[in-house]
Amino acid sequence: MKTLQSGTLLASVIASGLMAGLFAAFAYAVMPGLRGTSDHTLVETMQGINRSILNPVFMLPFMGSIPLIALAVFLAWRGHGRPALPWLVAALVLYLIAFGVTVAFNVPLNDQLERAGDPDSLPDPAAVRERFESAWVTWNIVRALLHTAAFACLAWTLVLHGADRSAPGRAAAPTAHLSGAPLPAGPAPLAHDGRGTGGTPAGDRMPPHVGWSRS
Repeated sequence: MKTLQSGTLLASVIASGLMAGLFAAFAYAVMPGLRGTSDHTLVETMQGINRSILNPVFMLPFMGSIPLIALAVFLAWRGHGRPALPWLVAALVLYLIAFGVTVAFNVPLNDQLERAGDPDSLPDPAAVRERFESAWVTWNIVRALLHTAAFACLAWTLVLHGADRSAPGRAAAPTAHLSGAPLPAGPAPLAHDGRGTGGTPAGDRMPPHVGWSRS
C-alpha cells in the first residue's frame, strides 16, 4: 500500500508540475513574445499551437492528473498519510477548478480563433486578434496560478508522506534497550553503620580497626 501511495503521489506531482510549467510559460514568455507581433503573426501562431498541442504528450498529464490525484486522496484516506489528506484534497479542488477554466474559457476561445479561418484570407485580422488575445491571456494567467497552487500542495504532500514513512524508525529507537541491552548501573546500596538511621555506601565502609581520635 505504501509503495502504491508513494508512486501515485510522485506521478501526481510530476503530471501537475508539467501542466503548471506549460501554462506559466505561456503567461510569462509565449504571449508576451507575441504581443509585439503583427495581427497576422499572432493569429497564425496561436492557430498552429492549438492544433499541435492536441497530442498524447499533452493530453496524458493534462487529463491523467485528475484520476491520479483522486487515487492519492483515496489511498491517504484509507491508509497511511492522514496528515497529508487536507493538502491532497486542496490540490484536487484546485486542479479541478483550473481544468474547468480551461474547458469553459480557453478552449472556446481557441475554437473561435480556429473558426476565423486562414490568416492569409482574413479580411480583418486585427478584429480577430482583439476578440481572442486579451481574454485568452487573462484566463491563462488564472489557470496558471491555479495549477501552480495545486502543484505546490502536491509537493508539500510528498514531503509529509516522506516524513510519515520515516517516523516508525525513529519511534522504535527509544525502545531498543527493552530487547536485552544492558541498563546503566544505579547507585551502590547503602549499608548501616550502627550510628543511627543513616548509612554509607557499601563499598565505602571504613575497616573495623580504624578508630576516631580525641582532641
